[in-house]
Amino acid sequence: MMFPLLLVLLAVPLFLSARKQKKAVAEQQALLNSLEPGDRVMTTSGLYATVADASDDTTIDLEIADGVVTTWLRQAVREKVVADVDDTDAVVDDTADVDEPAAVADEPVRPAQQDTKK
Repeated sequence: MMFPLLLVLLAVPLFLSARKQKKAVAEQQALLNSLEPGDRVMTTSGLYATVADASDDTTIDLEIADGVVTTWLRQAVREKVVADVDDTDAVVDDTADVDEPAAVADEPVRPAQQDTKK
């Protein structure tokens, strides 16, 4: 009586984990197949790049800097990076509202003194 119950308790988690893994592999394959020139991506090593050429089935050309194109295996692409434009991060220069005098450029900048006495 206990043996069939034990089999069911072991089989259900195995089945669910295999299904979850199959779904993750399918999502990654769909991502790799959807890459087009101009897409921003991150590799498995954490390198951010722009897709330059995605015409080959096994490799992909990534532009890692202006004019610097390298060839990678498609499997090295971890995810597409969506440019997150957020207006709250904009830097606003409100120096016109400040009544304090500006720093004089002729004065040398001295490093901060550290207290060495203990």
